[in-house]
Amino acid sequence: MKTMNYIKIGIASSILSIAAGCTSFLEEELKSSLAPDNTYTSSLGFEVGSTGLYAIARSEYNTWGESGAFMHNGACAYEVLQISTDLCRMGTVRDGSLVPFAEMTLNPSTLFVGSYWNWAFNLIGSANELLIYSEKNDNWDYPTDKQLYQAEARFFRAYAYRTLVYLYGDVPWVETIQKPFLLSFSRDPKIEVLGNIIKDLEFAKTYLPDNPDNVKEGKLTTWAARHLLSEMYLLRGAEGDYKLAEENAQDVIDCPYYSLVKSRYGNAKNDPGDYFSDMFVENNQNRSAGNTESIWVMQFQYNTVGGGTNSDDWTRRAWNPQYHAIDGFALADSLGGRGLAQIYPLKWWIGVKGTNATTTGETIKDVDEMGNMLSSSPISPDGIFEDGDIRNSEYNIKRNWYYNNPLTPNKLGQKCPIDDKSWSQAQLFPALKKFFFGKEENLQLTGAYKDRMKFRLAETYLLLAEAYLRQDMPDKAADAVNEVRRRAKVSDVSDEEMTMDFLLDERIRELYGEESRRFTLVRTGKLLERVRKYNPEARDLIQDFHVLWPIPQAIRDANVGNFPQNPGYEGYEG
Repeated sequence: MKTMNYIKIGIASSILSIAAGCTSFLEEELKSSLAPDNTYTSSLGFEVGSTGLYAIARSEYNTWGESGAFMHNGACAYEVLQISTDLCRMGTVRDGSLVPFAEMTLNPSTLFVGSYWNWAFNLIGSANELLIYSEKNDNWDYPTDKQLYQAEARFFRAYAYRTLVYLYGDVPWVETIQKPFLLSFSRDPKIEVLGNIIKDLEFAKTYLPDNPDNVKEGKLTTWAARHLLSEMYLLRGAEGDYKLAEENAQDVIDCPYYSLVKSRYGNAKNDPGDYFSDMFVENNQNRSAGNTESIWVMQFQYNTVGGGTNSDDWTRRAWNPQYHAIDGFALADSLGGRGLAQIYPLKWWIGVKGTNATTTGETIKDVDEMGNMLSSSPISPDGIFEDGDIRNSEYNIKRNWYYNNPLTPNKLGQKCPIDDKSWSQAQLFPALKKFFFGKEENLQLTGAYKDRMKFRLAETYLLLAEAYLRQDMPDKAADAVNEVRRRAKVSDVSDEEMTMDFLLDERIRELYGEESRRFTLVRTGKLLERVRKYNPEARDLIQDFHVLWPIPQAIRDANVGNFPQNPGYEGYEG
């Protein structure tokens, strides 16, 4: 796509020029005939620009770059939002890009600390440019086009700022292209940035399309904006915000277009499986496949123009075990393809049922608000799942592994036990089949080319429950959570049991590996407490200031004004 030439040039500019959306650098080096001045002159041109915004948003998952995509320049960038939480720990493949986040040694020059900032401001700068040119253009195919493309741009600007405030706190709010180029940015208070995010999303929810069946797959609707609005009102937490979070989540739930998936559908509906596993089968993520739960789906489809590449979405590579390193196994798409287990699930929640693994050294430790140890208890074999929970079925968490290599006939078809050794070496453990992906013609694929459900209705119910808890309505929170639990075929939670910790456990049961777990724990104020309680790798390393990442050193070096570092990182010298 020609617009990607423009995106690459923006990335090559200094990081602060991306933040400012400065075009003077671009005009000097532009290699394509497609530029803002001759593109943003018609509805078609704005559709090209909109497509570019979706591409940059998808590149949140990109690793080493391919086909002109934005690059994190390191493996599994998205997994740093999972590691050192209550969900997972680093595997034995100690990828250098993940180690600082596992060992809590991240600093202002750490790779992903800079690349997430760069990614977000790249998306912000591109959205700002579309917005500015939309005010200049008067050549629209339909009277509603201007507001439609502005709504998409403002959604993506809000989406990028969402990441920034979760990771860095106070950040510059930029909504224009700076001419002349500005080198004296300041950090705007997080609460003010959140106010601007909410304004953008309120505009987006008003002017984005209503009917998801009338837009192309992967395109935004008002319901995606309302889902994200609910989360942002929860994050801001000002007076009246929890009620507004409730209302936006309820709007999505009550609309006629979405419902929880409760029956088999799609490509594999006649194969062994269940309706929960169906949502994660390749090509089953979009509405056209019968998925009534997906609100926003990022498009990574295999061998499709505008789809995924080997450098996109390495979630499978990060989460799936290195079973192929064990004598008796061969790579197979049915076993998830080639996994490297750069991270793997903690035993406290996934349990050890059906394995020979023990809980030695991994008891659950309870702490008080100051981090003092109160008591410890052994890990349940079932983890946090009830018997019969569909999300814990063999179709969703693979606990039974059988040798499959015909070159070792003495083992073929026999069960390979999971034990402490295979688990600690990240070669075999209960695996999340959500991220299984393989192609028989190329089992060495690194990227997972499945479309990715970014927002789905089950999470909307859990956001609604969070809003009710914040309003001290545990009975209504329980009602919302029980809609999700009944779909999973487990017992209702009572009003008395309905706490924030129960909700966080439920989010693991439903959304393990899908959500940005770090964001959830930061929003609920539970990051430090739950890491110290549940994560044996990080509990003694995490400090209070680790709730935020440092400001990238390149940003502070390029800024001539007062651009303070986050507490805890001030003494670093790059």
